[in-house]
Amino acid sequence: MDLFKDFWGFLGIRKKYWLPPIILALLLVGGLLLFGSGPAVAPFIYPLF
Repeated sequence: MDLFKDFWGFLGIRKKYWLPPIILALLLVGGLLLFGSGPAVAPFIYPLF
């Protein structure tokens, strides 16, 4: 939990407000690729790409 507090403090001090949306988007795409590798979900993900 200290890692998140330190990261949030870093973002506030350095004014890097553009960084959290990029990290969130990368995590979402990574989760989509991880969970979308199953055969039952694959037909619903292919139209997105």
